[in-house]
Amino acid sequence: MAVASLVLGIVALVFAFIPGISWIAWIAGVVGIVLGALGRKKEPEKKGMATAGMVMSIVAVALGTIIFIACAAACTALGNAIAEEAGGDLSSALESAFANLG
Repeated sequence: MAVASLVLGIVALVFAFIPGISWIAWIAGVVGIVLGALGRKKEPEKKGMATAGMVMSIVAVALGTIIFIACAAACTALGNAIAEEAGGDLSSALESAFANLG
């Protein structure tokens, strides 16, 4: 369980830095935390590896959350900027923006 926690912690850290799919870091991180806690109790000889996996999983969950919030804030700011540019009507601004793409 300690090895699985460590691997999931590493995987979660990698996915935490990818903005579109940082939610995978939450899943892998939570499973890594659980396996790390179980590994610390059931495998005392691998306590350090289980602790490292738990720490990396906790950091990955925190980073995934921060990056998700940052992306949501950026999308909101972009929507507000588009609406402000269009004079407050977001739907017509988006229609004209998409019309200019094609």
